[in-house]
Amino acid sequence: MARLYFLGIGGTLMGSLALLAREQGHDVRGFDRKLYPPMSEQLAAADVEVFEGFEPSQLRPAPDLVVIGNAKLPRGHPAVEHVLESGLRHTSGAQWLGEAVLPGRWVVAVSGTHGKTTTASLVAHILERAGLAPGFLIGGVPSGFAASARLGRGACFVVEADEYDTSYFDRRSKFVHYRPRTLVINNLEWDHADIFADVEQIQTQFHHLLRTVPPGGLVIAPAADANVEGALEMGCWTPVARFGAGPPNEGDRWLATDLAADGSRFEVRLNGDGVGVVSWPLIGDHNMENGLAAIAAARHAGVPPALAADALGAFAGVKRRLERIVDLPQLRVYDDFAHHPTAIASTLRGLRAKVGGERIVAVVEPGTHTMSLGALRASLAECCASADEAIWFRGPNIVWDVGDLVRNSPVPASVATDVDQLAERIVAMRGHSGGRCHVVLMSNGAFGGLYGKLAARLGDG
Repeated sequence: MARLYFLGIGGTLMGSLALLAREQGHDVRGFDRKLYPPMSEQLAAADVEVFEGFEPSQLRPAPDLVVIGNAKLPRGHPAVEHVLESGLRHTSGAQWLGEAVLPGRWVVAVSGTHGKTTTASLVAHILERAGLAPGFLIGGVPSGFAASARLGRGACFVVEADEYDTSYFDRRSKFVHYRPRTLVINNLEWDHADIFADVEQIQTQFHHLLRTVPPGGLVIAPAADANVEGALEMGCWTPVARFGAGPPNEGDRWLATDLAADGSRFEVRLNGDGVGVVSWPLIGDHNMENGLAAIAAARHAGVPPALAADALGAFAGVKRRLERIVDLPQLRVYDDFAHHPTAIASTLRGLRAKVGGERIVAVVEPGTHTMSLGALRASLAECCASADEAIWFRGPNIVWDVGDLVRNSPVPASVATDVDQLAERIVAMRGHSGGRCHVVLMSNGAFGGLYGKLAARLGDG
């Protein structure tokens, strides 16, 4: 048993790694600036000692290894400087995972700009229902599981493979450490404007990832994504299966045929043949494609498509993916992690197909590094077109004029700057005279405490 200390333990990746280390039997502790549920609850349940704020005394006796995250832990941070000055052995979170957990496992890595958490959760769910007892590390708590990570007893390990950089001392994308046998690339767009100047830089990182997949593995990619094609054309030494509509390609082709307009029921077709039907609570074209990719990945790991399709019928979803948090006769409020114009648009289209002419209000906090810098503002104005109204919340980190979105919006739009006033405005929507109103809260963060303020005023429905 080793003593491990995690810098940034409250983050999704680092907290999940700490859970895996604890399950391996290590003595685990760590710190973060602030810890929040659900990760704080998962760490407490696993008997992991955590500290809010760093003190050198937390590293006495000296740990055998310090695992350093990449979130807000640059050179100059007191914890980083102490580790370096003390000569403590250290590594990055992604590298620790690649060296301490993944060797000898059949790694299923799910990558891409959007849909990683959902698709990885779908794969883990299918493998579990098939009796394969997979391990996993996912950026959310999947349906049917108690935590965001576990070692598992089976051969397979499912990992959400992020293209963000690894640490202050390793600027490569995290996913180059994972060495997958099955690789899903959901899509590829420009994101993370704080570290990537353009989409070509992201394609280069995906090219590095493709170099790690063995010739007997499988790459599962969309049939019509020019940016993914660009990465594949840089070099791919592994068979490629395609999902979704698009031009003819070599290799297997997976298609979904709508049986319900909102995507809640569809037939799965492999090379033209029907191989199963999915009937599930998820909606939207994007989730149908996530489902196809998951079924293709599970097939490569040994699960027949019909069994995989049937398993998806029992999938209840992932937290913060159009998760209904208020359900009243005239008002439904959803929490959604969508944090990129494409994801926002596809989520709202799916909800529109589900609710028909009922009123939809999109409340968006453009809080990622990319959106807060205004890098995608040209695309943001149009992404709420499927809603009846858009409310843009301007948090303190936004450095551009959000009013541009209002002036260019295809639907009535406004800017909110006060969370309490916004909460009151949403509460008042339950009195909408035109029938039920659906309010979608879209943020990758805490939304200034909006969720708690709504719960205090409305309860959980």
